[in-house]
Amino acid sequence: MMKRNMKKSDAALQVLIWVLLIGALFVFSVPFLYMITNSFEEFSFVLPYPPKLFPTKLQWSAYEHILSMKIFPTAVKNSIINTSITVVLAVFISSLSAYGFAKIKFPGRELLFNIYLFTLMMPGFLNIIPQFIVLRSMKMPGFANGLVGTRPGLILIYVATNVCGHTFFLRSFFRGLSRSLSESVLIDGGGHGAIFFKIMLPLSKPAIGTMAIFAFQGFWEEYFTAKVLVGANEKMITLPLLLQRLNGEHATRWEWVFAASILALIPVVILFVVSQKKMVVGGLTQGSVKG
Repeated sequence: MMKRNMKKSDAALQVLIWVLLIGALFVFSVPFLYMITNSFEEFSFVLPYPPKLFPTKLQWSAYEHILSMKIFPTAVKNSIINTSITVVLAVFISSLSAYGFAKIKFPGRELLFNIYLFTLMMPGFLNIIPQFIVLRSMKMPGFANGLVGTRPGLILIYVATNVCGHTFFLRSFFRGLSRSLSESVLIDGGGHGAIFFKIMLPLSKPAIGTMAIFAFQGFWEEYFTAKVLVGANEKMITLPLLLQRLNGEHATRWEWVFAASILALIPVVILFVVSQKKMVVGGLTQGSVKG
């Protein structure tokens, strides 16, 4: 009798979970479906009422307009370059930082890590003015106004402001790796460089890859910092800045906004679909302890 009641409660729990999942799928998918549907429509600066979830006919005029914009290739190029360079630098520096906090004992380690955590609690918009002033004061040959409005300045801010969060993400993973692996390299005469590049880095590929994917999404979609630091430079425009320009002062062609948003989302969706099977972190060091 008790087993039968347990089976019924388990079945009821499963039904409840499925209902919640289906409800969440509906909540998150309907706005996306609405955006896709209305990107094929043609409006006179007003969204249709009642809302349409299925297009009456497929019109590609919005996509043709976005793709024909002279500034669109520039925005795509800048987004690709900025995101690619930033992800590589941020992931590499964060990996070194996380390894240091996880495996190297030095004076003030916990205090410094707590400072890292404190920076994560600061809203990003509070830091933008000091960042702007610092970049403007960095006078270099070829940059009369400092690094404001330049690609190096934007990438520098992206990397600097994300190292702490990425370090926090990777530190716990490095701490979970067996200390015997590090000790075996030290016994063989190796140092921390050999431990990091020959042992820790290969074992951490899934964790680092997962972090890199989310970092790519964050940098690809970042708007506020780019708007402040390079928004005045037409040559440095990115896809989020282009999307903002499609919003008119008095009226907006929403099919253009929807079409541009979908085009901007395509790389992120492809990246998640291709890499979803590799976003697994556990079980990699089993059997790797040196005997």
